[in-house]
Amino acid sequence: MNRQQQTETHQRQKKQSKKELTFISADQAKFKEVTQGASMASLWGNYETGAYGGLTKFVPGFDAGMHTHTNDVRIVVIKGAYLYKDAAGEKRVGPGDFLFIPGGTKHWSGGDAKEGALFFDEMDGKFDLTPVM
Repeated sequence: MNRQQQTETHQRQKKQSKKELTFISADQAKFKEVTQGASMASLWGNYETGAYGGLTKFVPGFDAGMHTHTNDVRIVVIKGAYLYKDAAGEKRVGPGDFLFIPGGTKHWSGGDAKEGALFFDEMDGKFDLTPVM
């Protein structure tokens, strides 16, 4: 094996790093406010740069307004309720419930008036929110 092949092999090995068990308590997650009343914490990936899975918190009564996302969104509520509305109607997504929102879907979302919402969400690309009328 020549020097270049050794270097390429070493680089491939570094990319294939060993996977390790990860535990992050919702109470200890590093949340960052993304807009007033909504905070996010990446658990894997990075919601600011690419695909990710993470926790999102909405304060009680949070209103995201009508908007779209470029990428599909998958949500599982942990606590409180994620409120959702689109042209087909309204949904109250409670603890243990799953919601899939296809990218480009015009919708409104918010948090329960009393409890807000804590949910796991993931996207195949970076998080974005485009306001629409």
